[in-house]
Amino acid sequence: MSLTFHWFLPTNGDSRQVVGGGHGVPTGHAGGARPPSLAYLGQIARSAEQLGFVGALTPTGAWCEDAWLSTAMLTEVTERLKFLVAFRPGLLSPTLAAQMAATFQRHSKGRLLLNVVTGGEAHEQRAYGDFLSKDERYARADEFLQVVRALWRGETVDLLGQHLTVERARLSRVPDPVPPIYFGGSSGPAGPVAARHSDVYLTWGEPPDAVAKKISWIGGLAEIHDRTLRYGIRLHVITRDTAEEAWAQARKLLDGISDADIAAAQAGLARSGSEGQRRMLELHGGRRDDLEIAPNLWAGVGLVRGGAGTALVGSHTEVADRIAEYHALGLTEFILSGYPHLEEAYWFGEGVLPILRARGLWRHPVADAGLDAQVNVPFAGVADARTDGWVDPPTVDRTAGPART
Repeated sequence: MSLTFHWFLPTNGDSRQVVGGGHGVPTGHAGGARPPSLAYLGQIARSAEQLGFVGALTPTGAWCEDAWLSTAMLTEVTERLKFLVAFRPGLLSPTLAAQMAATFQRHSKGRLLLNVVTGGEAHEQRAYGDFLSKDERYARADEFLQVVRALWRGETVDLLGQHLTVERARLSRVPDPVPPIYFGGSSGPAGPVAARHSDVYLTWGEPPDAVAKKISWIGGLAEIHDRTLRYGIRLHVITRDTAEEAWAQARKLLDGISDADIAAAQAGLARSGSEGQRRMLELHGGRRDDLEIAPNLWAGVGLVRGGAGTALVGSHTEVADRIAEYHALGLTEFILSGYPHLEEAYWFGEGVLPILRARGLWRHPVADAGLDAQVNVPFAGVADARTDGWVDPPTVDRTAGPART
């Protein structure tokens, strides 16, 4: 099966340094310099589309812009890029969510993917008016997805559940196609919900042996329901022409993180009720040293960022090798990002994807239309963080690797 790659839309802001946020981490830090304007996000989305990424994940939470609204606007400046919209099922009714998804599919011509996030931080959930415990949130997500799936099948739904109640719920028009459900979770209550309802089970970037155990766990639960899932992984990437250049960039990112940034982030993350976040913290332990936790897998991002905290670091060939290794475990979807998100998309798209294509592991989504997988389209302009406008594009030297702004 050909691998599918998605990129990330930094709706909390972008920078040449790691930008904090999520899971109790204060939003951003001193390195943040590119606000999440539609001009800049649109530039990232169009670049990802040109390079061959299928979709782009947009996060959810108080630390970033709203995912539904941001992506709906970005459909107008892209042609085929899909949007993996993260949302929390406890913050809107299942009938409304099913209707919103159907509307999005019609107006975007089928470009919606959905990432269901139950919410791992009790203090943030309470800020939104949600006072359920973690186990109760998973139970509610189960009921929520039961209703949504039935509505998408065109059924009239009545449910008197423990957490949700709907009466004679029905959609006037069902989505076509039905958007696939992406779902992650490392705790015990997450597994059965993922097995019953998800199309793609997601994990954060843990070492291969840990990922293999997760796939085995979820796969076994899915078999009980006679279902077969796809599997994906969420990672950052730092890929360059040589390993030395890539690790130099990782060190540069680390040098841009102060001890105060790390202390503040770790204090916030210590409150997290997320099992996945706990596992991310264990990978680095708040240390600056010994951050390569597996070959080419670097845990430095997680020092100040909640959620996905690991990056594949190395030469283009080394990163391709690690992706192939994860693929051998059963992973077929990769959700990637890098700092800054615009430039790093080009490093990966022009450096790693051609190698995977040559190995028969990937093909450009529009290859059948005659577009080559290595789309060397110069930047159409650079969003100016000071004016939220546009400046002239830089001179692009294609012999020296991806363009940088």
